[in-house]
Amino acid sequence: MVDVPRRRPARAARLRPVGVNELELRYRVVHGYRRAFRMAGEGPVLVLVHGIGDSSATWAELIPDLARTHTVIAPDLLGHGASDKPRADYSVAAYANGVRDLLTTLGIESATLVGHSLGGGVAMQFAYQFPERTERLILVSAGGVGREVNPVLRLVSLPGAHVMLSTLRLPGMRTQVGLAVRLMKLMDTDLGQDAAELVDLVDALPDETSRNAFIRTLRAVVDWRGQVVTMLDRCYLTEGMPTMLMWGDRDSVVPVRHAYGAHEAMPGSRLEIFEGAGHFPFHSDPARFVSLVEEFTATTAPADWSREHWRDLLIEGRLHDGRERPADRNRREASERSAT
Repeated sequence: MVDVPRRRPARAARLRPVGVNELELRYRVVHGYRRAFRMAGEGPVLVLVHGIGDSSATWAELIPDLARTHTVIAPDLLGHGASDKPRADYSVAAYANGVRDLLTTLGIESATLVGHSLGGGVAMQFAYQFPERTERLILVSAGGVGREVNPVLRLVSLPGAHVMLSTLRLPGMRTQVGLAVRLMKLMDTDLGQDAAELVDLVDALPDETSRNAFIRTLRAVVDWRGQVVTMLDRCYLTEGMPTMLMWGDRDSVVPVRHAYGAHEAMPGSRLEIFEGAGHFPFHSDPARFVSLVEEFTATTAPADWSREHWRDLLIEGRLHDGRERPADRNRREASERSAT
């Protein structure tokens, strides 16, 4: 096998000169569907992938700072935000393909992937499907590394979810939900850390088309037992891939114990815990988040991927010192879930 030459920092095909404060949505039509995204800055490419029910707007306050040193691209995943919401494939693998295709239309060959929640699962899947196009991984409260997930999401995955989500938008319901959120905050519960932002996600589903896309996406990754997609069985493939994990220690959606499991399963990964933060640590402490991203990308070299190394990792399936991988110890759990 011949090694793939070390990649140079990717240069984006600029649509036009973009100032760091010009965060208006842009659009590309890919496979007949309109894809919305935000783009700003110059330099090495950062791709910011949001979570389920969210959109690129979740990164809006961070983009200007990150764009001082990077070309930042934040897409609205299909079925989310201002992107089209067709009756389509909303699996994690399909989302990874969609990110690749959008980057290709923008002339970007490789990037550092920053993924939050579902977006973390998409980023990991992107690195698995397209390792030659992945320079680094930054996973923020990522899904796909354990079964446990907030019971509310398990509930919404059940039949009748359309009615439930529609009911939450009835007159008077928003007030009752708001009171419940304030009560959880006063009681200082972990769910209280995230409740307001989770309610905002429901508010971002104004019509049946949006709700259908949300439910189809959720059911691709969650059922009544919890998360149904895992990357634990393939985390060893991140060996040689600079990887940083960020988590809030009071995350009520994807518990912080998943961060420690992922850190153990990903050779050479770095773990940063945000004390007192919930599922959105980049909202709780944006200055620290930006600082960590800038420092990590500045002090690590892009992954030097080769077909030969990838083949050896797949064949060996173990760490070089012969130790059993954490994924091997969790094979029973992982085998019960999708390994797409």
